[in-house]
Amino acid sequence: LRLVRSAAGAARAALRLRGGGGVAPLTLAGGGSMPAVGLGLWKVPKAVTAATVTDAIRAGYRHLDCACDYGNEAEVGEGIRAAISANLVTREELWVTSKLWNTYHAKEHVEAACRRSLVDLGLECVDLYLVHFPIALRFVPFETRYPPEWIHDPDASAPKMEVVKVPMQETWTAMEALVPLGLAKHIGVCNFNTAGLRDLLAYATVRPSVLQVELHVYNQQPQLLRYCADEGIAVTGFSPLGAGSYVELGMSTMEDSALSNPSVAAIAEAKGVTPAQLMLRWALQRGTSVVPKSTKMERLVENLSLDGFTLSADEMEQLARLDQRRRYNDPGVFCVGMGAFCPIYD
Repeated sequence: LRLVRSAAGAARAALRLRGGGGVAPLTLAGGGSMPAVGLGLWKVPKAVTAATVTDAIRAGYRHLDCACDYGNEAEVGEGIRAAISANLVTREELWVTSKLWNTYHAKEHVEAACRRSLVDLGLECVDLYLVHFPIALRFVPFETRYPPEWIHDPDASAPKMEVVKVPMQETWTAMEALVPLGLAKHIGVCNFNTAGLRDLLAYATVRPSVLQVELHVYNQQPQLLRYCADEGIAVTGFSPLGAGSYVELGMSTMEDSALSNPSVAAIAEAKGVTPAQLMLRWALQRGTSVVPKSTKMERLVENLSLDGFTLSADEMEQLARLDQRRRYNDPGVFCVGMGAFCPIYD
């Protein structure tokens, strides 16, 4: 019996480290490892979030990418509890990421924002807590509106974003304090460019473990990836399949999708995989992690099944030539519709 339990424990530990799907995790400079394939929870409807999380864990996912702004962290927590109750996973086998929203950048709000996410998730600690954008907005109390989103007062006669001047050093210092408090094991940032990272590293006493940015074959950011590799910062690519997540928001069309690109389709057919699997495998071979989103079990399984093939150097080069520097998630564009010009990329 002890041998059986030992073998089962070893298998569970191996799954935790591999992050499901047999894909090797990313080793973090600050210690520990992050599963390379995660489930993105952005735009997952509340009504199906809990079931999607439980299904994903059942399929083998061990990395959940959450955020205050996604508005579904309480439902993510329900899904985690259901999976743990069903003995599908233990808390220690999961990697859970959350993010600090723009309205909580002032030092007095960072810890409270993290604690609110923890309450919603039903956790004592997140594995990774990220600054969501290098954009500080005017504070909105929890009791007024949560999540507060971009517009400060939706009921105003002229609703708009209200940008405030909070130095990133103030925000990052408050982020660092979360680690000794046991609220976050690792901290990092999203949507930073190299200049923002260079500035942050000049004063950080706890270095960012992870940078999360938009990465897909049409937006490859090779210089940013090289800089992060030199600095020992792991990189996660959000929207790794490109345009699809932005069609319903009116920020792209399906004609923009790389999934139907002839080069992507041809290589995928030659490998006997789907275009989505090809793009995710390409991202992993670049040394990044990915957080694709789906609510369908067949897609969840497909997006995790990435270890049975590799791309040759020639195939990687063919895909590298597809780069258009095409960014779908750009505050310099979409914030204009909210009464603010707020570029963060050059």
